Amino acid sequence: MLKPKKSLGQNFLQDENILRKITAALQLQSGDVVFEIGPGEGALTKHLLTQPITLLAAEIDDRAVAMLQDLFGDKVELLHQDILSINFEELHHRFQKPIRVVGNIPYYLTSEILIALFDHYAIFRDAVLMVQWEVAQRLIAKPHTKEYGILSVYANHYSSCEILFKVSRNVFFPKPNVDSAVIQLKMKADALPCSDPIFRNVVRSTFGKRRKTLRNGLKFMGLNDQQLKTISFDLSKRPEELSAAEFISLTNAVAAVQHQSV
Repeated sequence: MLKPKKSLGQNFLQDENILRKITAALQLQSGDVVFEIGPGEGALTKHLLTQPITLLAAEIDDRAVAMLQDLFGDKVELLHQDILSINFEELHHRFQKPIRVVGNIPYYLTSEILIALFDHYAIFRDAVLMVQWEVAQRLIAKPHTKEYGILSVYANHYSSCEILFKVSRNVFFPKPNVDSAVIQLKMKADALPCSDPIFRNVVRSTFGKRRKTLRNGLKFMGLNDQQLKTISFDLSKRPEELSAAEFISLTNAVAAVQHQSV
């Protein structure tokens, strides 16, 4: 057994029942291309390989890579690198089908990994992930709640998100200080009805001025008072009041103003 590295945020899941439930949640089909994030000792990997799938995995720990190679050989295509450095477009081009993602992801990288998945939403079919319970609550949060923020908007905009089940901290080694949850993100395959870069900029800029009005956030984006006056949207609202659909409307209004200014 590997000694968990704190620097890599390793908390190894040891409950076979939970591992089976994660695998079952994927409802794997023959020919699926599955990408496992941080397989570690291969506890989940062995369950995934009971199905006739193509399995790739990203693992940064040298010790784990050696162990996984010994255990699974060429049944798994191991990418010995940081998950955030993976070229997902290249993989998508190679397999010519939506990729499915699964993993018990390190807590300290959770937001970055989720953002990377949303960045490439059109490449992925879905993702079944173990995350902190608090993060799971943020992903499904509704407007006007304290948990509602950038991740909530992104999760609703790029996917449909569901908490599948809660997981006790007691089933990990070492035991973390928080409980976890297994979530499923079903990505939206179709093009979204607004400019993606502008949408991201609007959401980040307005939540960057959380508890301030939308007007403050859009000024932070570089819009001047004259431009703001021409936006047909109630800019006295706060970002935490807006649904993902309302952020789309605001994005389109901002895009029209920026286009006129060119």
